[in-house]
Amino acid sequence: MSLPTALRTGTAEPWVDDPFGRAVRAGRGPLWLRRADGSRLALEVERWCAPAAGADHGLVLRCLGLPGPVLDLGCGPGRLVAALLEAGVPALGVDVCAASVERTARLGGLALRRSVFDRLPAEGRWGGVLLADGNLGIGGDPAALLARAGALLAPGGLLLVETATQEADEVLDVRVEGPDGSGPPFRWARCGPAATLRHARPAGLEQAERWTSHDRTFLALTRS
Repeated sequence: MSLPTALRTGTAEPWVDDPFGRAVRAGRGPLWLRRADGSRLALEVERWCAPAAGADHGLVLRCLGLPGPVLDLGCGPGRLVAALLEAGVPALGVDVCAASVERTARLGGLALRRSVFDRLPAEGRWGGVLLADGNLGIGGDPAALLARAGALLAPGGLLLVETATQEADEVLDVRVEGPDGSGPPFRWARCGPAATLRHARPAGLEQAERWTSHDRTFLALTRS
């Protein structure tokens, strides 16, 4: 397991050394993504720290009967890992934030503290891979992230991706910001359904399903 960048270099790392970890430990915000132009997007810390609800249940339902366990990339406080385990679906979370890994463990789930681009267990054998709660933005390169997620799937597996509800295809310079300050800048991405499919196809991923629930939009992708 490789150490997070901040531990190797002593430099601050987004989602690790910024207000996100403090918000996860507290279980509440407010918290935002601050764009370079000064605008900001509210992050739903309270929803992420609460039990799975609403559209989350549709994700869990689609994981039943998959040909292997489920990997939640960017699992955050662990509500989806916990909900999958409660439904009888073996699941593992991955997150760079120690507070997220610790909170997932308190819910009875398992999570690894590492990047989604680091070596992960059982690569190519996961029945399902989740990219929920805006995690399609990880790394600011959706094509690379989708290719990585697709490579983790077992034959017949599903990649379940939450997209922006409105059509968008943008890479942003942002910071995580809380009432007590902000973290270091990093690249993030926002993609609607059409843009997500454009980024997914070079990796051999095709749409199996698209749905909207509780004002959230999702795609199920399979390897062609």
